[in-house]
Amino acid sequence: MSKRDIMIVTCALLLSNAMSGLDNTTINTALPAIISDLHGIELMGWIVAVFLLGTAVSTPLWSKLGEHIGNKRSYQLAATLFVVGSFLQGMAPNIVFLILARTLMGIGNGGTVSLPYIIYARMYKNPRKRMQVLGFVSASYSMATIIGPLVGGYIVDTFSWHWVFYLNVPIGLISIALVQIYYKVSHETRQTQAVDYRGAIMMTIGLVGLLAGIEMIGNANLILVLAVIGFSVIILIVMGILEENVDDPIIPSRLFKNLPLMIDFVLFTLIWGAFIAFLIYSPMWAQGLLATSALIGGATQIPGAFTDFIGSEVVAPIRNFLSPQRVIAMGIVMLMISFIIMVISGVQTPYWVLLIAGAFEGFGNGACFNELQVKVQQDANPTDIPIATSFSFLIRMLSQTFTASIFGIIMNNALRDGVSKAGGSITMKMMNELSDASSSGSLPQHLLPQMRTILYNGLHNIMRLSLILMIISLLINIWAQKLEHDKFVKRAAKAS
Repeated sequence: MSKRDIMIVTCALLLSNAMSGLDNTTINTALPAIISDLHGIELMGWIVAVFLLGTAVSTPLWSKLGEHIGNKRSYQLAATLFVVGSFLQGMAPNIVFLILARTLMGIGNGGTVSLPYIIYARMYKNPRKRMQVLGFVSASYSMATIIGPLVGGYIVDTFSWHWVFYLNVPIGLISIALVQIYYKVSHETRQTQAVDYRGAIMMTIGLVGLLAGIEMIGNANLILVLAVIGFSVIILIVMGILEENVDDPIIPSRLFKNLPLMIDFVLFTLIWGAFIAFLIYSPMWAQGLLATSALIGGATQIPGAFTDFIGSEVVAPIRNFLSPQRVIAMGIVMLMISFIIMVISGVQTPYWVLLIAGAFEGFGNGACFNELQVKVQQDANPTDIPIATSFSFLIRMLSQTFTASIFGIIMNNALRDGVSKAGGSITMKMMNELSDASSSGSLPQHLLPQMRTILYNGLHNIMRLSLILMIISLLINIWAQKLEHDKFVKRAAKAS
């Protein structure tokens, strides 16, 4: 491929990252309106979780499919599913239809966000050049997250939430067309081994069952919940045992024998499980507690979008002075500051405090992502770069899936407890309407302070849990820094 072709393909793949960024911000901006219109506050966790779960379970499958039919065709198929899922969500007449369409979109997202990193690794052999490209990836995502809240908020306020999903359709079609024309991969090697369908099916059943079990907490009999979770865990354990005898497993066990790689995976899990709390709930904090419009609520994402790009871009020069784990520590501390701000904030916290918290969140996320993504590919064996890359996506999406579900449970418990204590004066329907500033004006004004306190309790508990996850990640990072230092000392001793 010529430099021109590589540049165009890179831009086309960056569009897929932009689609993901648009969806992450527009859906969070539109959620209050969706919940109010479709009466889905109790299923809000599912709206977020099924997209992430679809992404998670499909990510390693897209990697394997790329090895068999080529990354080009796999990416185009994934982008098509993403576009179709987006279009169907825009047409959703009820919450169940929207959740199903969002699942389809999530399956496509698994390929559109993971396959480009495999393609980048093959187009850009030099790690530093690849890190620069990953900076552009963060930039495209950041630009989309900057534009997303503004455009999404304007659309929700001016037209309807349905139209925020149509934004992805032309972007996805352009990306598919450019990849078709300019990505020339006749040299791409193909796997001849059969796809591990048994492992794929067992992984899907296990993960879906586990998510269902978590979502059932508080809504179903405890014995049934434990039975579903127990069955899912057994399925995943059996899958792990059977995968030892498979020639080309979905998830090779050798990945778990690489300690540096495992530390990368664990940090990805904790960090991504925590920061999604701010992305999902900061617009609701602004709209539900501060009575802002959807546009202003979505704008809570904008400072983080700018600083995400900054955090990502400073990683390469900072690496000249700091070790990889210390760069990650810097990002973790920034994220901790963000959640500390949210934890100490009260019901009437000024709007600008949310913007400051978002700025710290964005910088920390950008720094952690850029460093960890490159570190995964450097810590993995060269032959394992594709599967290690896709697996890093898998665990990030799984982490976000299950924490989103747990956050949803925390919110539902707070809402139900508050409604119960209100003695009938406040209903769940009223709490649905509170989340959207356009409908909250019709609520009894004398009950608004009490309703906002109920919503705040749920939001506050979610932010506290996220802070705990970040503290754990920092402790693991400190241990990893020691291992990193010991390894450096050993190398220096051998050299001398």
